[in-house]
Amino acid sequence: MSNASEGANNLDRRRGIDHIGVSACGVVHDGNGKILMMKRGDYARDEQGRWDICGGAIEFGESIDEALRRELLEELCCEAEDIDFLTAYDAHREHDNQRTHWIALIHAVKVNPDHVKNGEPHKIAKIGWFGLDSLPSPTHSQFHKALEPAIAAGIIK
Repeated sequence: MSNASEGANNLDRRRGIDHIGVSACGVVHDGNGKILMMKRGDYARDEQGRWDICGGAIEFGESIDEALRRELLEELCCEAEDIDFLTAYDAHREHDNQRTHWIALIHAVKVNPDHVKNGEPHKIAKIGWFGLDSLPSPTHSQFHKALEPAIAAGIIK
């Protein structure tokens, strides 16, 4: 990684520590009961090696929708066919011996699975499609907070 990338990554890591971080997240689904999950790689902000949903920080001046669509393009190289709000939650955790606080805005995001590919292999070790009976492990510590509304909405079966 370049020095500029490392500097941006270090600034990015301060979100949720120096101030509350706000993220736009998507439970990406195929419309047929499967969701896409991503295994967090070595350069992910935290919880490396755990499976998670798509998403990231909302940038200053960016709308929630713009942030979610940007994250889809960056992480999965695809565009949303449909976006529906599912839930919002607080994520209070500890990372590197520091308390963190994020607010996650969770959406159901329908995509065409044929258009999906890993756009950030340095942050995402692998991606895969999963049904409720085949979810990978271990999952991100906050994943259950997105999974429950996704089940209730019928997007994962």
